[in-house]
Amino acid sequence: MAFDPTQMDVIDRRQVEAMVLGPMLRAFQKEIGVEKTNAIARTVITDLAREQGSQFAKGIGANGLEDYASNKDAWRRQGALEVDIIESTSSKYSFDVTRCKYAEMYTELGYGDLGDIFSCTRDFEFSSGFNSDVKLVRTQTIMQGASHCDFRYSLDEPKTDA
Repeated sequence: MAFDPTQMDVIDRRQVEAMVLGPMLRAFQKEIGVEKTNAIARTVITDLAREQGSQFAKGIGANGLEDYASNKDAWRRQGALEVDIIESTSSKYSFDVTRCKYAEMYTELGYGDLGDIFSCTRDFEFSSGFNSDVKLVRTQTIMQGASHCDFRYSLDEPKTDA
């Protein structure tokens, strides 16, 4: 049986990734600089996230916003995210993250400054890969020092000819 990382809770996957990528990025930061290293890492991770979003849609056999919302449990397991759902319809999915154990875990590992690259930047590209018509607006994150993360997803209703 082949190893399938998608069967792991996401927070466990992110911890394993951080334990490998963190020291590697630190070494590259020393050699080629922080900005260049972080830009390369961000590009690679967002490309992966877009592909993972596409695979997620294929795996659940749907790509509507309600489908997206109803399948986010893997990110919340082990209390990884505490959220307040504001709205959940076929065209809007809005919530605030009030506690983020991802941020806490990265800080504990000594990579709090890389947490945004490891996790937060994935959000936009993952949803784009899931459905390119899904739009995400987020103005702040706990990872960057805010009191909460504000996720506002939207999906325009399909236009019909009258």
